[in-house]
Amino acid sequence: MNNSTLERPALREALTAERLPAWKRAVDLCAIVMSAPLAAPLVILIAVAIKMVSRGPIFFRQERIGYMGKPFVCFKFRTMLDGASPVVHQDYFRQLMESDEPMTKMDSKGDPRLIPLGSLLRATGLDEMPQLLNVLRGEMSLVRPRPCTPFEYGHYHAWQKQRFKTFPGITGLWQVSGKNRTTFKEMIRLDITYAETKCFLLDLKIILKTVPAILVQLKDVLQRMKRPTSDS
Repeated sequence: MNNSTLERPALREALTAERLPAWKRAVDLCAIVMSAPLAAPLVILIAVAIKMVSRGPIFFRQERIGYMGKPFVCFKFRTMLDGASPVVHQDYFRQLMESDEPMTKMDSKGDPRLIPLGSLLRATGLDEMPQLLNVLRGEMSLVRPRPCTPFEYGHYHAWQKQRFKTFPGITGLWQVSGKNRTTFKEMIRLDITYAETKCFLLDLKIILKTVPAILVQLKDVLQRMKRPTSDS
């Protein structure tokens, strides 16, 4: 996918048509400032842990698709072996897109590409902390649908691309509505619902539900980690 295809005149006009509401931008910035005293030492701790358990860079940069199909560079903590091939994940995700199976991550199947602690970082969402930089840059918001990869975008049907009518975010309606227990089509419908009904109260509801949703994911991961021991 090239930028010239994504940035046709009609799309360029659309990109200037929506800006994050002033209240939403203010909430994003205030939340980052208020969380900085806790986030800063946590970022350092995670960075040190990644360097101790795996060779390679601390951060992972990947092109993602945002508002109206516009590409941008998304930041994450690296949770996989340096140089891990994305082909396995692409094949797995395409299978999920074409089926009615729950959106279970490959982590649950014992993805060999993960570094030690990688599964835990992903389950808690801590691997996405560097995306606060994307929020500061105005490419993302705290609450909006997740950005997808160009590969995934290339396999979307026309109606599914309606989820890109709003900026991408770190947490959203899908994440607090079952996430790994929902199908791909259910995820798309939840994201479209958010794009069509987004408001301050809905954002507040999602924020309040995010931590409980993360705890459920963490519980699932810990249970999977205990299974080999209990079976032995």
